[in-house]
Amino acid sequence: MNVYMGVYQIKNNENSKVLIGTSSNLKNRWLTLRMQLETKRHSNAGLQKDWNYFGPDDFSYEVVEQKECKDIVNINWELKNMEKEWFQKIEPYDEKGYNKHPIMQNK
Repeated sequence: MNVYMGVYQIKNNENSKVLIGTSSNLKNRWLTLRMQLETKRHSNAGLQKDWNYFGPDDFSYEVVEQKECKDIVNINWELKNMEKEWFQKIEPYDEKGYNKHPIMQNK
């Protein structure tokens, strides 16, 4: 069985804000994220707040990039590079998204 790693996005279909995330195993990632959101235990406060307000029907999950894991030597390094490219492409910060700006993450 092939295992795929990659980048996903959770999109709020009401205000178009997105959360970009990565996973070393995309197969069941949405099930885990959805369970965290439904039990009010997701670590992203902004996403959790909007999920509580708008409800699950106003959100969608999409894998935006994936790679097979079997030939990847350093999965964490590969995921960071993939995530960086999507952060540059989408800029999911402030009014556009739920991610913390990379410059602000070190503060």
